[in-house]
Amino acid sequence: MLKFLSRKKSDPTAAAALPAEESTKVGFFKKLTQGLARTRQGVLTQIGQLILGKKEIDESLLEELEELLLSADIGISVTQGILTSLSAQLKRKELKDGPALWQALQVHLQELLLPVTQPLQIDSSTEPFVILMVGVNGAGKTTTIGKLAKHFQAENKKVMLAAGDTFRAAAVEQLQVWGERNDITVMSNAKGDPASLMFDAMQAAKARGIDVLIADTAGRLHTQQNLMEELKKIKRVMSKCSPTAPHEVLLVLDASIGQNALNQALQFKEAVGVSGLVVTKLDGTAKGGIVFAIAEKLAIPIRFIGVGEGIDDLRSFNGQDFVEALFAEE
Repeated sequence: MLKFLSRKKSDPTAAAALPAEESTKVGFFKKLTQGLARTRQGVLTQIGQLILGKKEIDESLLEELEELLLSADIGISVTQGILTSLSAQLKRKELKDGPALWQALQVHLQELLLPVTQPLQIDSSTEPFVILMVGVNGAGKTTTIGKLAKHFQAENKKVMLAAGDTFRAAAVEQLQVWGERNDITVMSNAKGDPASLMFDAMQAAKARGIDVLIADTAGRLHTQQNLMEELKKIKRVMSKCSPTAPHEVLLVLDASIGQNALNQALQFKEAVGVSGLVVTKLDGTAKGGIVFAIAEKLAIPIRFIGVGEGIDDLRSFNGQDFVEALFAEE
């Protein structure tokens, strides 16, 4: 069942004193700093109070720093790596005071995120480019799909959605609302087999000249083996329609659940070969440090992060910007 739905356009915003492109970048960074406010005002403020203004750095201060980093959900492995590096710099007398330590910490965190800073590139030679969305209920998967649709539309791409979540009540209707907001076709069949729906959606998208097909799936716990097997089936059916499909498997992770997100990701990665991550709800948690643990443990590109509830609050991930926003002055 195909439907054409109307789009609601967002209000334009711009800073009159800046060129349009620069103004957009400033606006994005401001939104990012606002979205990470809870993490920054929590642990980062405490870290700043601990080290800034210090005229001398010693091992006891680094031990206090270790406790604060762990409280931000950065994780034991990442924290140990940071402390090992900082201790080595301290022995080489490269950390003479608090500001030097503050700067060294930022550099280390940026280097940690550099390998996973890989924006999603849509192959224009592939029609449609198929994105399979996976994740557990409550992570914000369906909402993320709506925001992704808006993102790709802003790049002048034709988008279609496939409502493959036939388990959760009102899931299809929720996706149709997002389709309506963006004037996008939503293909659904609430009583049908999700794998068959995906096959039909791919055929329809190809016939319509769609650039990007975003396929929703039922939210499932990584421990639900029967549902994970269904996810594998969906992938197999997609590959029958197009040998290279799905071209991206995006796993949506809820930042607010901290280290549990890592367990989810490892299981989904093993089951369906996750190729990219979306980290959501960063604006609602004081433990945004989980992003660093995710980067170190999974080594999977972080494609997008969610820093708000608005349709424009899904941002392409940039590790350097992320760290700078965390350390930004209020």
